[in-house]
This record gives sequence, structure tokens and C-alpha cells, in this order.
Amino acid sequence: MASQIETIGRTDSQPLVSIVVLNYNGAGWLPKCFGTIKTQTILGQIETIMVDNNSTDDSVAVAQRLLADFPLARIVRNDSNLGFCDGNNSGARAATGRYLFFLNNDTWMEPECMEQLVQGTEKLGAVAATPYVLNYPDSSFQDFGFYGFDLFGLPSPSKPEAVSRNIFIPGGCSYLIRTDIFNLVGRFDSDFFIYSDDADLAWRLTLAGHHAAGIFEAKLHHRGAAGVNPAGGIETVEFRTTDKKRFLTNRNALLTILKNGQHLLLLLVIPQIALLFLESLVGCVILRRRSFLRASFWSPIADCWRMRGKIREQRRAAKQFRQRSDFAMLQFFRWKLNRWFEIKRLFHFGLPRVDAK
Repeated sequence: MASQIETIGRTDSQPLVSIVVLNYNGAGWLPKCFGTIKTQTILGQIETIMVDNNSTDDSVAVAQRLLADFPLARIVRNDSNLGFCDGNNSGARAATGRYLFFLNNDTWMEPECMEQLVQGTEKLGAVAATPYVLNYPDSSFQDFGFYGFDLFGLPSPSKPEAVSRNIFIPGGCSYLIRTDIFNLVGRFDSDFFIYSDDADLAWRLTLAGHHAAGIFEAKLHHRGAAGVNPAGGIETVEFRTTDKKRFLTNRNALLTILKNGQHLLLLLVIPQIALLFLESLVGCVILRRRSFLRASFWSPIADCWRMRGKIREQRRAAKQFRQRSDFAMLQFFRWKLNRWFEIKRLFHFGLPRVDAK
């Protein structure tokens, strides 16, 4: 893996926050994203890092133009598509801020977002946080992170709130974390590539005895799934996924429990496998394509088995910083099911379109 780093602006002091914007062929999203970083009330304390995962569009040229007059910015150019995890890790390695803020390019922030996010995080004694996430074109609610895990071991979704609060998992589109904690618990797991990486990182920081928060006063707008579901521009107009996304999502959900469960919570793998089988079987029947069953069920399980050596290594690594047992982690158990959001999308958009790639 090789990266080229271009620095823009001053380097004479440590910034409070390093905003890491990961990009792959997302030139069209960058003007709004960077434009609203520039309006932040604490811009002078922000380091902006654009990580480009070997885009084939003009993303780098667009970023160079937009960041030219920022007080401190860097462009990290990777020589291949490293995915969400290693792409963001490469940005973190170039960062110098006390906090890291991993920000999707299909987002925009209201002017006080960063100031309120850091202040609110410190007020609640948290080491990680998410803003209050609204939909991209308006101020309707999208999410507020995840409050815990359900009986399948999957993240239990949030609900509209009017106050800041402790949460379990900050959402990956806008994930603030203290740099020292990010390094302590092992950064994003590069084996995940993309999907469920936010949950895995949150499990580890929680095992280490820390907690995350949702900061209501910090407002951010997010399109969501712009890569796999591009139709509609700034608005989501269909329920769409791919075989590859289902494989990665389902495999990584299993890996999260296998890596981070101590003993009792490893039992969550059983109902999770049952759920994945049922969903995959139904999808196979609806799509009339057996390859979907393989991609979304058999392949994730087979890959977890293939990775059993790495899982053992990661479990040993977690012992070095573990402060919470499985019994202590039960405080984050919630009855609200992860799949409730997808059920609502079914009613809104109808059956999903699943691309075989």
C-alpha cells in the first residue's frame, strides 16, 4: 500500500480536529461537503484531510481547488481502492488533530456542527460521538447513531431526540473519536473493507471502558448509500443493494460478535445466522437467483471460517484493553430490532433492487 500526501496551509500548531473525508469517484459531492467545512465556526482549529481511493474522475483536481485557501489541509492519494476501513486509516495516519472526525463525502454540516460536537462530547465525558444526522435535502430525521445491540447482535437503531445522550455506536458517516483511543483499540479493521466497521470500532472502545455520545446540538445532513444507490441525486428514490454489499454486511456483522464477544455474547451468533439464512432464502425466492443465497449466507459463513486465525489474534488483542465483561455489555441490549429500518424502507420503496455484482 502506497500513499502520496500533499499538505496545504500552515503546520505550526496541533489542530483540535482532523476531518477525514474519504472519497472514491465522488467529485460531485465535494463542493458542498468542503464548502460547509469552510463555514465552521472553529475552522482555524480544523485540519481537513481528503483521502482519495484512486478515483478515476477529477476528484483530486476538484479537492486541490476547493482546499487551496483552507488554513490547514492535506490530500492523501492512495494507489488503489482501500475501501472505507484502510482508506480512513490512511487519513488517520496523516492526521495531527486531538480528535478524528470520519466524514462521508455525501454530507454537509451546519456552521456550528463541529464546535457543538466537540463541546458536547467533552461535556458528556465521551471519547466518541456522532452529530444529529438529518436527510441531505431537508431537516427530516435520518439517525442518531445506534443505542445498543438487539437479540441478533445487530445494532439497535436510534429515534428522533431533542437532547444529547449517551449511545452505543456513532454512525460511520460522521464518526468523531479521540485520536489516542482510535489508536489504542486498533483503528478500523482493514479485513472489513466496508460496512459494519462503525459497530466493530464502537464495540472495542466500549470494551475498553469508554463510551460514545450523540450530540443533538450538532447538525449534519447525509444523503446515504450514494455509491450503491445513486439514483435520485441528493434524494433516495429506491431501495437498492448488491450481492457484494450483502456479503460484506452479513460477514462483518458476524465478525463483530466473533471478535468482541467474550463468552456469553458469542451465543448471539446463533440467532444471527438463523436470521441471515431466513433473509437470504426469502431473497433467493423473490429474485429467483440461487447466487444470492450463496453471496448473502454461505459465503459470509465460509469467509468467517477462513478468517478464524485472524479472529483468534484479534480476540487476544482485545484482552489487552478489555475493561468490560460480557455481563457489563448487557447494559446495551435493546429490544428494538435492527431490521425495523429495512422494513420501513420496504413499505416506502417496495421490494429492493439487488444487483448481482
